[in-house]
Amino acid sequence: MTASRTVRLEIDGMSCAGCVGRVEHALAGVPGVNDVSVNFASQTAQMRLDGVDARDLADILKAANYPARETKVTLSIQGLSCASCVGRAEAALEAAPGVTSVAVNLASEQAQIRYLAGMTDAATLARALTEAGYPARPKEEQRDDQATRRAQETAQARKAFLIAAALTLPVFILEMGSHLIPGVSDRIDNSIGRQNAWLLQFILTTLVLFFPGREFFTRGVPAMLRAAPEMNSLVALGTSAAWAFSCVALFAPSLLPEGAIAVYFEAAAVIVTLILLGRWLEARAKGQTGAAIQVLIGLQPPAARVERAGEIADLPIDEVMAGDILHVRPGERIAVDGNVLTGRSYVDESMISGEPVPAAKGPGDSVVGGTINGEGALTFEATEVGHDTVLARIIAMVEQAQGAKLPIQALADRVVRIFVPVVIVLALLTVVVWSIFGPAPVLSYALVAGVSVLIIACPCAMGLATPTSIMVATGRAAELGVLFRKGDALQQLDEARVIAFDKTGTLTEGRPELVGMELAERFERDVVLRLVAAAEAKSEHPIARAITAAVAEDELPEVSDFSAVSGYGLQAQVDGHAVLVGAERLMTREDIATDNLAPFVATLTTNAQTPVFAAIDGKLAAVLAVADKAKPSSKAVIERLHAEGLKLAMITGDTPATAQAIADELGIDRVVAGVLPGGKAEAVRTLRSDFGTVAFVGDGINDAPALAEADIGLAVGTGTDVAIESADIVLMSGTLFGVVNALHLSRRTMRNIRQNLFWAFAYNAALIPVAAGVLYPLTGMLLSPMLAAGAMALSSVFVVSNALRLRSIRPALAASE
Repeated sequence: MTASRTVRLEIDGMSCAGCVGRVEHALAGVPGVNDVSVNFASQTAQMRLDGVDARDLADILKAANYPARETKVTLSIQGLSCASCVGRAEAALEAAPGVTSVAVNLASEQAQIRYLAGMTDAATLARALTEAGYPARPKEEQRDDQATRRAQETAQARKAFLIAAALTLPVFILEMGSHLIPGVSDRIDNSIGRQNAWLLQFILTTLVLFFPGREFFTRGVPAMLRAAPEMNSLVALGTSAAWAFSCVALFAPSLLPEGAIAVYFEAAAVIVTLILLGRWLEARAKGQTGAAIQVLIGLQPPAARVERAGEIADLPIDEVMAGDILHVRPGERIAVDGNVLTGRSYVDESMISGEPVPAAKGPGDSVVGGTINGEGALTFEATEVGHDTVLARIIAMVEQAQGAKLPIQALADRVVRIFVPVVIVLALLTVVVWSIFGPAPVLSYALVAGVSVLIIACPCAMGLATPTSIMVATGRAAELGVLFRKGDALQQLDEARVIAFDKTGTLTEGRPELVGMELAERFERDVVLRLVAAAEAKSEHPIARAITAAVAEDELPEVSDFSAVSGYGLQAQVDGHAVLVGAERLMTREDIATDNLAPFVATLTTNAQTPVFAAIDGKLAAVLAVADKAKPSSKAVIERLHAEGLKLAMITGDTPATAQAIADELGIDRVVAGVLPGGKAEAVRTLRSDFGTVAFVGDGINDAPALAEADIGLAVGTGTDVAIESADIVLMSGTLFGVVNALHLSRRTMRNIRQNLFWAFAYNAALIPVAAGVLYPLTGMLLSPMLAAGAMALSSVFVVSNALRLRSIRPALAASE
């Protein structure tokens, strides 16, 4: 049984928003397939599989006429010595996700593999074989990424348009030239003759329809036969109606009433040409929506300098293994994640974290693949390679977010499901009304109006309105160090009414310092400090590090029976003494009186210093004063968020007085203090009931319950510590400026999506009636099918171009401010 997992497939054949609904319906009908989200702009489908093999979906999608895209790769293999080796190699490859067929050849020592695009890649397959004992590598660099396909699609669209334009131009001149240049009609009649001119138009238009325009028929007609018409069906119906009527007028004019004999070959040809022009422009624009992903993919160098057995060699990045020693020269890009062994340098991590200041690196520090080494030379041990690197995880997160479907898209989806059938009905109704009430020649007017309705309708604009904006925005966000793990977080953050912050390490530096100490009677400072520091040395809490830093490591006594008491502190046996260290509530729980040091505690809390209580052998020994300063960025962030109209809260386990002092310093509206980790989730629920949608900002590890409970969880991470499992949004720079930038990105994106949706709906709502002829009684004018085709083509281009404006988003708040 296959474990539950989220997969991403690339889909062929989707040409309009209506196709999205049919693909979702086909996938959602499979038992074990859940949370299906199909993205028209990226031509992908994301879903969660419970006990379903992704390969089983290929046949289902193929039957629905929307096949999952497959790609192939050839691997060169070492170590194949017999037929049983072939079997084991094939088994290792067949076990890889998405592999549909494998053929391993013993003689040529090669493997031919076909797999579902988006499920795996050549490097992963090579690594699977290598781990099975048969070292492998891709035979050659095989570029089958989305950027390559986008470029191919754009080139094909351009070629189809140019061929159609070359064939259409003579048709347009023959039929419409007299409207533009006086005397052209007479010259045609006196030279080749009107009948021959029509025959030439027939030949050229037929070539246009069935060569560059054949896709409309090869996709649209089968869709109609399946009772699932889509945009291609509308174009096929409209152009074939104009072409068929013209053929009757040319070859069997006696079948038409007097006055209705006319040809509309130019309309059919120009419609196809203009729509092909629109698809070319749309393909060019859509190719730019994934530009950020391609930038991220391009960050990883193709090769690395690897030291093995004392020898250094340049190896392809696919052959780097965890544990390898890598050498990085000044100015080179770091290949994979690892830990520095020797050397010192500054590394530019801006493309990962969004922070422009290079980070100092030395022995023991971590480095991230894709970042740029400065002037020093480094050697480091590879710890994460392939899909496990930070860069690969970032790319995967961005791709996942780009494939998401926002709640705001629900209305568009409902309209799209019935849009094309409704348009066909409206077109037929238009023909009937014109046939009954229209002026002579009735048939000509009815045909023009009906074709215009079919052609001007554009479900593509509605389908592209949301996903193109999501693709551009999430890509740009990644460049700024903001990772939207879930695309719908874009909308939810825009709806947030209150943002709650963890205190330690989020609003404050997270590096507390021991600034004071008050002893109880009959206790000595050095003795107490040594015992407390020894106990705290076993803890990972920031306050523990502040206390242990005050005592030399070689002076710490032995510790036994150490245990942490979650939300309270710790207890241990140190040098024969029972030691308790923690919050006042730990003393209360253990019935240890603290009244004698209460005055000192009161002075600490008013100065934003945290009291740490220490008891030895059941008696209060001392109160230690620990101070954790607010980050320099915190106040600027709080002020900016207030300016955006948000309420701000702080949730912390610190004492109420200390927390309130920090809140007063920063200008925070509400403080929830003294809560245990589990209580933070309850505090989030309370804020939601009081204010509405809640966003919570924390470190992504200690604050996991609050991050999970909040409507939007924002984890403040770093380039090497990305808390991807607990948050909806990851702020990779590790600074609070990312909160402001995430909010800015969210609001700009939602505004852009609303503009797109308004345009898409308004366009169809306004122009379909115009195409049907509602203005004819007032103006005497009827919309030409050619103008309808132009308007339809431009509507999608407008939506995609508007989404591309999001690429220019600048940081709303930066460290320089």
